[in-house]
Amino acid sequence: MIEERIDWPNGAKLALSVVVNVEEGSEMTIARGDRGMEPVDELGVFVKSAIRNYGNESNYLYGIKAGAPRVVKLLKRYDIMASWTVAAMALENHPEIAAAIVELGHEPVSHGWRWVHQFKMDEAAEREFIAKAVDSIEKTTGTRPYGWLSRYLHTDNTRRLLSEAGFEYHMDDYSGDIPYWDRDTVPGKPMVIMPYQLDTNDMKMWTDPAMTPNQWLDYAVRCFDQLYAEGEEGNPKMMSLGLHLRIIGRPGRIWALEEFFRHVRSKSDVWVTTRRAIAQHFAWTVKP
Repeated sequence: MIEERIDWPNGAKLALSVVVNVEEGSEMTIARGDRGMEPVDELGVFVKSAIRNYGNESNYLYGIKAGAPRVVKLLKRYDIMASWTVAAMALENHPEIAAAIVELGHEPVSHGWRWVHQFKMDEAAEREFIAKAVDSIEKTTGTRPYGWLSRYLHTDNTRRLLSEAGFEYHMDDYSGDIPYWDRDTVPGKPMVIMPYQLDTNDMKMWTDPAMTPNQWLDYAVRCFDQLYAEGEEGNPKMMSLGLHLRIIGRPGRIWALEEFFRHVRSKSDVWVTTRRAIAQHFAWTVKP
């Protein structure tokens, strides 16, 4: 059996992709014309009625007001290059987050125009959804997105539409620990698939049953150490760490992220970079 592997620049044993999800300000609410409230809620309150959940909306706002400054501070302190998967409307409503991405020199990735269920859209609606996201993110950050992450599910048309719209990679995939080519969706125009992993996502501290910050940190460090060891054995791979401003940005959780960054920086041969940089390196070194 052949083990996954890819050679990283400068002989790095591991590539680390930190993904900061920004959904706050684009979540579902009747105030934005939705049929009901946002179902993803740490409060555990969801009612199938056309009413506003002001409590949950304020919980999302916490990510902008209090969580984002803590996350940005750590990214700067440990010199962590991140990819920010942003719902475009979130940056429209909170331009200070767009400004932070620009100041850091990080990569904006499209998480849709809004954080809504794209899989329900027909082809025309999805094409418009993608185009609106690209235009919006380019206006708020000065850079168009080259990668895409859907909310949970995508359609049979998504990858073809992304190719038409000039995207370089797609990350709605959980099948492995290194990038690979999709050569089949658009014959003659392959797309890099950048797997994303959910097991190390900070959402694990929000779901029920939830990990404690100690458990999440222990799991993330063990994942890092395992992949690093495989790199030392000659089979380098990629690790994804998914974060959310409203989750990891809480004072009782942010320390765990700092401990993880400290652990990462104890190794000198880890490539901490954006998903686009990883996708481009793959495209340059592995023939489609």
